[in-house]
Amino acid sequence: MNAINWSTSCSPLKVLLCTLLLSCVTIRSSSAFNTPPSAAVRHSNSVQSSIITASSLSSASPETAVNELNWDKVTDEWELDCYSRPVLVDGKKKLWEILLTDSSGNMRIQRVLPSNKVNSREVRRVVEEIIDNSEVKPSTIRFFRGAMFNMINIALSEIDVVARPSRCTFALAQWIEERNRDVYPKMDGYRPTMGGVGGIGGTFLDIRTAVKLPDALRGEKYAFVGLPLAEFMEGGGIDASNIGVGRLAPVDNTLPADSFVQGVVILTPRAKALASWLAGTEVAGLKADLRKRELVMETDIDNQYLMAKLNDEQRREAAVYEEGKDALGGLHFISVQKDEDDDPAGFWLLREIPVNL
Repeated sequence: MNAINWSTSCSPLKVLLCTLLLSCVTIRSSSAFNTPPSAAVRHSNSVQSSIITASSLSSASPETAVNELNWDKVTDEWELDCYSRPVLVDGKKKLWEILLTDSSGNMRIQRVLPSNKVNSREVRRVVEEIIDNSEVKPSTIRFFRGAMFNMINIALSEIDVVARPSRCTFALAQWIEERNRDVYPKMDGYRPTMGGVGGIGGTFLDIRTAVKLPDALRGEKYAFVGLPLAEFMEGGGIDASNIGVGRLAPVDNTLPADSFVQGVVILTPRAKALASWLAGTEVAGLKADLRKRELVMETDIDNQYLMAKLNDEQRREAAVYEEGKDALGGLHFISVQKDEDDDPAGFWLLREIPVNL
């Protein structure tokens, strides 16, 4: 590759990605999938930036009353869960809850549902009541639980919001994890054996087969790279101003700032088209299936798309990628750009939702 001349207008994210891509060999998404693999990159945090990121999810307060919220920090993209918890009420009936948060995690509202009122009408009533008392009205409400798809979809169909079945419920997932760890075990009637069956996606047993990505949207080159986690935290160089049509999942400030977030850069002359498509399909993650030797993109609530096949060397790089994801609780990223010298058309910081919520 040719050397890149940086101008003062280069964004910190562009500088980081271009520097990384100059350091690695890309893998090509062709019918043969037989070109050299990418190299996992451990890049030093040498790029300085004055851009400040938004506050992290870890600073969000526990569930609060509507009238106690700081509405300036609440977004209009909300996340909803309605499900039973690992607690028996009076030793007999499961505890059912509605949890409602926003994409920043600053709004956290919990409501208990009587077990004889677990239906779409009651869910709609509770959600409407919360909206009526909220200063920030939702434009979109996402929900990830396939087992509750029909009930939640019907409940939201009569509310003036866009209902999105999606696994991009990152703030909600972290809140449920916190409750599974810190709240439910302290409640009378807690039954740990009742946990761990969450109905994530469309089915309890994952027997899905990835669909081949349309040729018009496939990237020409892919590269496994790593970005310093500090770049996504306060004082880092990556925020909503330089990620194109992408999105940033909230980052837990308790994670070690000297860690590296593993990700995949997709290079294609159709970067804008691919980024727009990903934004419209609720891209939820990118998984390296080491057994099948496939790079698979997860979208919506349960869809999968085959991005590339992996040879032996690429499979080893993918294993490093997956290990990095596991070390940071599923955190990873996807960047779509035209070439190494271009700003991302879309950049997504994502988190793989645990299957045992």
